[in-house]
Amino acid sequence: MNRKKLQLLVDSLGQSSKHFTKSEVECLIKLFNMLVAESRSRFAAVGFDCNVFRDVLYRMFGMMDDMMMDRVFRTFDRDNNSCISVEEWVGGLAVFLRGTLEERIKYCFEVYDLNGDGYITRDEMFQMLKNSLLKQPSEEDPDEGIKDLVDIALKKMDYDHDGKLSFVDFEKAVRNENLLLEAFGPCLPDIKSIMAFEQKTFQETRKL
Repeated sequence: MNRKKLQLLVDSLGQSSKHFTKSEVECLIKLFNMLVAESRSRFAAVGFDCNVFRDVLYRMFGMMDDMMMDRVFRTFDRDNNSCISVEEWVGGLAVFLRGTLEERIKYCFEVYDLNGDGYITRDEMFQMLKNSLLKQPSEEDPDEGIKDLVDIALKKMDYDHDGKLSFVDFEKAVRNENLLLEAFGPCLPDIKSIMAFEQKTFQETRKL
């Protein structure tokens, strides 16, 4: 990408991205271009696919849960074309790294709403918790323990008592108790990996 084209992209993304400075946007674009160059996928002209993205989540943020990584990819991939474009990359990272509580609530809800119908159902909770919890070999039936957790979550978060969580339920629960933001599995990076990523990306990439 030549300097002029990069500058135009930085200007346009810098205006829409309220959480990054223009020089930070430039660093994120450079990192994106490096990832695209390494990927050699069929999407190379426009971006990179789920495999490259999952590798980023694993290497840079320590994420290991396949199901969660897939869901994070779907949330970044706004136009559902199975490829992360540079706009989706910068926009997604703005919330992922520096989102307001409001933005993170919306993001986590989207991650947890597996079929995109606007609700987190009992089945969806069960699936996510089953995936993210370690199975204890001594347990007779680990599924029973997960069902109990789902019941506890519903009791605490289902304000209108309809047996599933709407966005309104989820938002209200998280605002009352911030720890419930990632109730159904880790889908946001911890502060340590955010700091490491930002230092590497914004300080080291700037030198390139």
